[in-house]
Amino acid sequence: MIDCHEAQGIVTIRLARPDKANALTAPMLEALIGHVAGARGARAVIVTGTGAVFSAGADLAQARAGLATSPLWETLSGAIASLPCPSIAALNGTAAGGALGMVLACDLRIAVPGSEIFYPVMKRGFLPQPSDPARLTALVGPARAALILLAGARIGTEEALRIGLIERIAASDTLLQTAQALCADACGASPGHAAAIKAMLRGGAAP
Repeated sequence: MIDCHEAQGIVTIRLARPDKANALTAPMLEALIGHVAGARGARAVIVTGTGAVFSAGADLAQARAGLATSPLWETLSGAIASLPCPSIAALNGTAAGGALGMVLACDLRIAVPGSEIFYPVMKRGFLPQPSDPARLTALVGPARAALILLAGARIGTEEALRIGLIERIAASDTLLQTAQALCADACGASPGHAAAIKAMLRGGAAP
């Protein structure tokens, strides 16, 4: 249910459960963590989905059984955030719930028209994963983060671009090409160059 391949230094990780809106199970989260860990030597990482939805979040049956509060979500987003290379979330459709954690952890986000982003933790009665509110606030500010987390707002593509939740809108047939183009400079640079710039963007000194 998770596909992963590398071409020209770019690792593409794809959610492949389109019949269930790419809803994530514990084995899928474990596979994602493994693929991200294995991509630390890549020049760039792209995370995307199959079908019309990026991910509906946690598989509902497993969520009710405890997956919604599993530490696997935080492990996954932490692994993505710590990648030394650029990471891009290429949203082929709506991203919801816990799946938003991996999207927020990426360096850049692009989405196809008609996508929505929402995180219904208030409605579902769960807390967001620990690092998600801070990452969301860093992108859109505290009031808009509250709009998403407390009021359950659904943010469409155009609004997401306007408020800084995504950086680009791409047609569905050029989504991956757009993501790959954003990786071009990193793929042509020395392996440590992107890591140094990422460290500086986080407020630290270049290694």
